Amino acid sequence: MLKLHNTYTGTIEEFKPIEENKVKMYVCGPTVYDNAHLGHARCYITWDVLYRYLKFKGYDVTYCRNVTDVDDKILKKAEKEGKTPEEVSKFWYNKFSDSMKALNNLSPTIEPFATKTLGEMISMNKDLIAKGYAYETGGDVYFRVKKFGKYGSLSGQPIDQLESGARIEVGEQKEDPLDFALWKKDEKFGYNSPWGVGRPGWHIECSAMSRKYLGKTIDIHAGGADLIFPHHENEIAQSECANGCKFVNYWLHNGFVTINKEKMSKSLGNFLTIDDLLKNYDSNTIRFFILTNHYRMPVEFSDEALQSAQAGVKRMLNAKRTDLKENIDITQLEEYKEFVDAMDDDLNTSKALAVLFDLTNKANKDVDYAYTLLYKLATTLGFIFEKAGLSDEELQEKLKSISKTLNEEFTSMEDVINKRKIARAEKNWDIADKIRIALDDAGILLKDSKDGTVWELK
Repeated sequence: MLKLHNTYTGTIEEFKPIEENKVKMYVCGPTVYDNAHLGHARCYITWDVLYRYLKFKGYDVTYCRNVTDVDDKILKKAEKEGKTPEEVSKFWYNKFSDSMKALNNLSPTIEPFATKTLGEMISMNKDLIAKGYAYETGGDVYFRVKKFGKYGSLSGQPIDQLESGARIEVGEQKEDPLDFALWKKDEKFGYNSPWGVGRPGWHIECSAMSRKYLGKTIDIHAGGADLIFPHHENEIAQSECANGCKFVNYWLHNGFVTINKEKMSKSLGNFLTIDDLLKNYDSNTIRFFILTNHYRMPVEFSDEALQSAQAGVKRMLNAKRTDLKENIDITQLEEYKEFVDAMDDDLNTSKALAVLFDLTNKANKDVDYAYTLLYKLATTLGFIFEKAGLSDEELQEKLKSISKTLNEEFTSMEDVINKRKIARAEKNWDIADKIRIALDDAGILLKDSKDGTVWELK
């Protein structure tokens, strides 16, 4: 049975969905104003693996991941670049989507945009005002924190500790320093509302989108540990007060990515973008690096760690391949059970990877079921087993490089393979060796078998 660590209770609990065999899962998505970085990769790969694993176990999963396309950061970027907020958010949303595809993350079932859910946010704010949990002042709407007795339960922060650090900023007209914004007056970039022209507070966006697309009570809400307070704490307060029922059954949070023991973040300026990372490492390597560590623990980034992950991936993908066998009942195999036991134990991916290595060794020793099981379990974790390919243009560049090295014109890889075959048959080891070096320099590997010679990228 699947067990998950619930941040709200601080304990590992057996997962029981609200509806049998169905899972409603919400993950806080990006604020689209800049490049996604390794911290985002860690977050969205983690929850992609959970999404895949829930489906692997037979659950019908509705995975909702929002897009925050109205925010102070977007407005600042728009002003700085002389663009509209819509132009900024659209550009960076497309970049984010490309990064997610490059990491082989599955698309969520639903991907709602904040600007397309404004009606639901206004409706939720009206509910909160009507019930006395919120109030309007000068075009702003605030939530009365002290009226919600359970405030601080998720983050474990007593209200008196929160009070000591609370402040009222210039221009705010709060009843209490702890109160947070549900709606902000903004006559320049705002939208019409019962309280004048303005825009939503960040926290209300997720509550409204979750309620609209998943219902008042959901199974899983996940995100980075940095969102526990205040974002998720505020979501609980406003959702439970507006809806009159429990908001989330299981709160899940992934740990930070650190560099030199500091959290990776844009504000600290120590972040690596996903695009930059993919110039040196493929998606399998990045995924392996992230899954080597338990999702709740911090991950310390280093090139050494990624190179180690690269070697691990190479070992797994170089397993001796056979045709996938559909007549094997994998659920009866011991390694399958070990994999499931590891993943059921609060997504213990490092143990699951150990099972994959065991299967790799068995595949190389011709255990008949090993490659089939390796493939099915590894793809459940989101690894890509297809060999990397080349476009026609890229292949021609490789052939030009090989031709130049060998001082002979080659128009196809078959020409190169035939040249090598003839050289070896004639025991012309000097030519054969030069071909091997030229191929090696071009990043191409030849594999010989009784059926002939094939080439692939390293």
